Amino acid sequence: MEIFALGEGSYSVDSSKKFIPFDPAKDDFRSRPGSLFIHVNPFLVKAGNELMLLDTGLGFKAEDGELVLHHNIRKAGFEPEDVTMVLMSHLHYDHSGGLVVERNGRFEPSFPEAQHYIQRGEWEYAYSGKSSSYHTDIFDVLQRSADLHFIEGSGEIIPGLRFELSGGHCPFHQVFWIDMDGKKCFFGGDELPEPEQLIRKFIAKYDFDGRKAMELREIYGHKAAAEGWTCLFYHAKRNPIGNVKWENDAFSIVPA
Repeated sequence: MEIFALGEGSYSVDSSKKFIPFDPAKDDFRSRPGSLFIHVNPFLVKAGNELMLLDTGLGFKAEDGELVLHHNIRKAGFEPEDVTMVLMSHLHYDHSGGLVVERNGRFEPSFPEAQHYIQRGEWEYAYSGKSSSYHTDIFDVLQRSADLHFIEGSGEIIPGLRFELSGGHCPFHQVFWIDMDGKKCFFGGDELPEPEQLIRKFIAKYDFDGRKAMELREIYGHKAAAEGWTCLFYHAKRNPIGNVKWENDAFSIVPA
C-alpha cells in the first residue's frame, strides 16, 4: 500500500461559507476577523489493483487552468484517469468541490474512469436544502455523467475496503478502513480531521452531533493505537499521515 497526501493548501472561511486561499507565511490572520482557517488534504491510496481517492478537496485550479488536485496526482506518479475509486466521507463543499472540473465552459467529472462511492442518505440530504454546505450543481454533473454507486449503512466494497456509517459530523457521514497489501489505513473524514482533535478532547460546534463526534474520535484513536492503523488527517496543518500512540493515558501522533 502506498499513501499520498494531496495538499490543496490553506483557506479562510467566514459566515458566508466562501473559501479564500490563505498563506500563513505572509497573510495576516487579523485581516480576516470571524473566519475559520482550514487546511485541505485529499488522499490517494494505491492498494492491490485499485487507486483510491479519498475526498476531493475544493476543486481550485492552478495558474494553467488545471485542477490543483490533478497536478498533485501527477506529482505522485499517476494520471487522474488512473483513479479507479473515489470514496467520499461526505459531500460538504470543501470535500466535494474537486469532483468536477470546468473545461471550455462546461462541467464534467474530474475522474471519469472511477467508480464513485457515496452514502445514499448523504446524497439525499444534500438535495434536501437543509444545509448550505452542499453545492448540488456539482452533484447534478455527477448524476448525468459519472459512475455513481450509492451505499447504505456499513459494509465492504471490496475485500479489505470497509465503510462505516458514523453520523457525527453530519447525519450520513462515513469513514473508511483499508486493510490491504499487509498494511492498514483509516480515513475519518471530518470526524478525525486533525491530530490535535484526537489529542485534545472537546465538542466542536460545527459537528451535527458534537458529543458523538468527540466519542468517535476516542474510539478511532484507541483502535488505531491498538491495531496499528495509519490515520489520514484531512484538515491537518502539518503531518497529515500519522500513527497513533496511547501512552500514559494520552494520545500522541507519530508522523508516518
